[in-house]
Amino acid sequence: MSVFPKASLPSRSKSSTIAKIAAASAGLLLLASCSSSPAADDSAEPEESSAPSSPAREADGVLTVGTILPQTGNLSFLGPPEFAGVDLAAAEISATDFEFDVNVVDRDSGDADTDIATQSAGELIDLGADVVVGAASSGVSFTFVDQLVDAGVVQISPANTSPDFTDYDDNGFYWRTAPSDVLQGRVLGNLMVGDGAENVGIIYINDPYGIGLQENATTAIEDAGGTVTAAVPYNTGDTQFAAIVDEVLASDPDAVAVIAFAETSSIIPELVNTQGFPGSGVYFVDGNLSNTYEFQPGTLEGAKGTLPGNFATEEFRARLLEVDPALTDFSYSAESYDAVILSALAAAQGGSDDPTTIRDNLKDVSAEGTKCETFADCLELVKNGEDIDYDGPSGPITFDDNGDPTEAYIGIYQYAADNKYAPLNAEFGSLAE
Repeated sequence: MSVFPKASLPSRSKSSTIAKIAAASAGLLLLASCSSSPAADDSAEPEESSAPSSPAREADGVLTVGTILPQTGNLSFLGPPEFAGVDLAAAEISATDFEFDVNVVDRDSGDADTDIATQSAGELIDLGADVVVGAASSGVSFTFVDQLVDAGVVQISPANTSPDFTDYDDNGFYWRTAPSDVLQGRVLGNLMVGDGAENVGIIYINDPYGIGLQENATTAIEDAGGTVTAAVPYNTGDTQFAAIVDEVLASDPDAVAVIAFAETSSIIPELVNTQGFPGSGVYFVDGNLSNTYEFQPGTLEGAKGTLPGNFATEEFRARLLEVDPALTDFSYSAESYDAVILSALAAAQGGSDDPTTIRDNLKDVSAEGTKCETFADCLELVKNGEDIDYDGPSGPITFDDNGDPTEAYIGIYQYAADNKYAPLNAEFGSLAE
């Protein structure tokens, strides 16, 4: 647990250099602002929910941000950039005249087949968390979202992309800064067909994330004139993939999408090195786009992958590296950063750090209003009584009534012979009805 006193700098054992962050916080070099989708009338009262009312949690002058992010498990490679994004935001908020202290409490998410996340959620509720950032995995979030809703705690996931969250009965307490996989699936499917694949095989994890992404990618592939020749699931914890790879390759695909987590380390050697499928015909997604693989040189050369969010700028990466100099991946760092910034802006606009006030102001600070791209600039506008529209390093965000971003970027990346990926281009899409 770490406390970030207002207008002062944090000190965390995680990094001895984090105190440098606030001094470098001015002048963010972010993406160009994009017009937001129409939002509800700002003067309207918050819509009544059919869900049971959650207990009110009193304001205490401290914005307590809990994290339930992967320190262990099959998405542990996503943990470092996500934690860095949270810490960077907390440091920059604390370097302003924000009226509340900022308290960051880190907990592990583990995997969906463990009870680590549910224990973490219980601990954070007991510790008085106002906002919980996490989990990375949609399947993991489903294991504890009801705990937070029942306790009246805001949850903002930086990486949940399952479409099942859109209509989830959450009394307005669940939000996410990553777009639904309706968008990533569309981009992934169009990418494969656009690259010339007529027949596509899919290997996917059998959980809400994998199922949703597979279904949306399939729709896009078929709408673009392609065919999904085989879509074969696997279960969390599986270690043998020869039979699954055999089944997919028996359908004679031109390209294979691997919608997986850490199991990718076992799938790719079987698919590419053993069976000889060309690495350039493999497509990754956000759950397995990583620079940490220890494959034979050239294994992934030409492979491509999709990742929600715009490319992290060099300037934003530099700020993150001051928090954690060991970062090699930056996936969902911007979404984690934006989750904390938006929470603090919602508290500032509502004049209270209690979760219900944060919930009721999150949409408003993300849509319409005066554009602003740094916490300090946005806070000044709020203090002057102006309605704001925050655009962050992850994109324009613009929440809808379900807590989903209505528009977002999907980055497209390609691997080189050293099995490291680099950005190709980013596609912007809207999910607004």
